[in-house]
Amino acid sequence: MLDTPVPIRTKGSASAPRYWAQRFRDNGPWREPPGEDLAALRAGLGRSAGTVPKLWPFYTSWTDGEVTPELEAEHAALALYGLHQQGRSIPMHKRGVSPGAALRALHGSNQFSEAAVDRRVATAVSSTSVPAFVYRLRGLITQLRGVGQPLDYDLLLRDIKDWHSTEARRRVRRNWGLAYHAWGSRTEQDKTPTKSS
Repeated sequence: MLDTPVPIRTKGSASAPRYWAQRFRDNGPWREPPGEDLAALRAGLGRSAGTVPKLWPFYTSWTDGEVTPELEAEHAALALYGLHQQGRSIPMHKRGVSPGAALRALHGSNQFSEAAVDRRVATAVSSTSVPAFVYRLRGLITQLRGVGQPLDYDLLLRDIKDWHSTEARRRVRRNWGLAYHAWGSRTEQDKTPTKSS
């Protein structure tokens, strides 16, 4: 028997706030997740949606008993969030920070070789299946945690869900690439050497 009741959702009902958003409830300050919650979320790493009873209380996606792309994406995002937030006293979910922009910050962090980050990002976005994509994201999320770089988990969930479709995957890949490289960004201009007079 679960201690926390699983929300009963019917098709068409309003979405419940995702776990990472619940930490900001009532317009109050961010509340750090309990360690047991994060451990339960991390239990989903490398596992299929619906197979980890510890995660059931955290699901908010509608389902009729079948694993939907949204439930699969929520499961992956919850597990990655648990990994990202582990040991951090500041929120690792930040609205509006796209995954590509977060990875650009990782690239410029000087904590890891830029070429190595480029390779990891390219490998992740070259994935053609959701499990491979999520598996490769895991290493990047660990590096983001290491530099204290948050991202928007609502956007990540959407992108993982869209990875199921070839056309949507192209859109996600393009968006990540544009945000990651951000040609003409202030960061790139700062790296441009100036001629001494």
